[in-house]
Amino acid sequence: FIYRKRRYENDLLSRSWIINYDDIQPVNMDTRFASKVRYSSVSGNMCDYSISLALFPWFCEHSFIKSYLVALKMLRKDSLTLTRDMLIEMKQVRDVQHTNLLHYIGVCTTPPNICIVSQYCHRGSLQEILANDEISLDWFFRESFANDIAMGMHVIHTSSIHVHGDLRSSKCLIDSRWVCKVADFGLNLLKANQRPDPEIGVHAQYSRLFWRAPELLQNEKSTNKPVPTQMGDVYSFGIILNELLTREEPYATTEFAPIEVIERIRCHLNPPFRPETPFEIRNRSVTKLMTQCWNDDPQARPTFSDIKRQLRLLKGGKSSIVDNMLRLMENYTEQLETIVDERTRQLADEKAKTDELLYKMLPRYIAESLKRGEPVIAESYSSVTIFFSDIVGFTELAAASTPLQVVDLLNDLYTCFDTIIDKHDVYKVETIGDAYMVVSGLPVRNGHRHAGEIATMALNLLSSMGNFRARHLPNRPIHLRIGIHTGSCVAGVVGLKMPRYCLFGDTVNYASRMESTGVG
Repeated sequence: FIYRKRRYENDLLSRSWIINYDDIQPVNMDTRFASKVRYSSVSGNMCDYSISLALFPWFCEHSFIKSYLVALKMLRKDSLTLTRDMLIEMKQVRDVQHTNLLHYIGVCTTPPNICIVSQYCHRGSLQEILANDEISLDWFFRESFANDIAMGMHVIHTSSIHVHGDLRSSKCLIDSRWVCKVADFGLNLLKANQRPDPEIGVHAQYSRLFWRAPELLQNEKSTNKPVPTQMGDVYSFGIILNELLTREEPYATTEFAPIEVIERIRCHLNPPFRPETPFEIRNRSVTKLMTQCWNDDPQARPTFSDIKRQLRLLKGGKSSIVDNMLRLMENYTEQLETIVDERTRQLADEKAKTDELLYKMLPRYIAESLKRGEPVIAESYSSVTIFFSDIVGFTELAAASTPLQVVDLLNDLYTCFDTIIDKHDVYKVETIGDAYMVVSGLPVRNGHRHAGEIATMALNLLSSMGNFRARHLPNRPIHLRIGIHTGSCVAGVVGLKMPRYCLFGDTVNYASRMESTGVG
């Protein structure tokens, strides 16, 4: 007994919990770790478990190991004198270790940097996670969070800490492995008598009371502060269950202001005033547990031991959140092949569209060479036939038309031409204004057929002009002037940006002059 007593006193007076603030290196919040928070206009910013991040040297057997990312909960105090009762509270919190409880590291007692140093949870609070619409959480995940909170609260209730006293979704933190940890428990004497937070207005002050049990809501005229109870924690858990079900803040759908909500809760109305549950989820089995937890009669509420058992039954023998993640991964793997096939088909379709557009701009074999990154060498052709045409009197026609009307005219004309040349062994080289250039015998050689192909095509184009009219000048006929010449030429791709397939040689010049000096 004497040995145990001495050991208890040594632990109580241990300075291992007292941290020198100079050993802490502040760091900036990494946005990769932070949740995007959405606050409704009903309750405002209720995430009061404000922290700052810091690096703290982690020691083991008096040797430095690494910098440990921690969270600092600053206390609004000018000074702090550690009493025996505070040391007892610190030992109580230090002795309680559980996966679903936030691990406390120590306390800084040097003014003005009086703060509690604890484990840092990368994913923020449960309130932030639920408010972030970008995070998809199926019911199994949310049910696992409820189970984590119940297990953590059961440990608190069966320990020497006995009660949390201020359980809220903002004080349930999610670590990097998606494990929910109850925070801000114990150390009541250390956190007592703080200066009021100037940033907390009346609206937010009453919003924080949404999780407090009716019997613990202090009357404004009363000077006696209610003592937190375990049944009050159970009530708070019922409100959190409603948040998990709806992914909304408590009383988010009510038209009452927070001060009016608290007054209605305090008055013990019949039926009790509680957060609304959408009709489509009222039949969930967990809603029965939720209504039991927020019962107006504290004695009718279940204990956390009962809550754990009921949640286990509701899970139907399913195991942990890790098993659920594995199941989701298996389902995803089964669907992955179908998704890949679909994406591959879509990619092939888009590639075909791109190739089709490219082949309209360049000859196919040249386009394939460019796609492979190969240089395109100019090629000489001994015998080809080149065709030029333009519109007779185009200058006067353009002067009598608006720019948009000219564009419509040329688009209609060249669409008609393109349809006709598709029926012949020819290649459209380019159009410049009203000039239309076509060649046969390249890029694919066709022996001596090129002259006949161009001549037949030219006659068909002339024939089509008999029925062609400009939309804005339906009574004015359109006449073509055509020039054709046969001979040798060189063809190649010119330029890197917007490369063009061009023809060079006297044959091109002769055909152009035949067209320009012809009689329309």
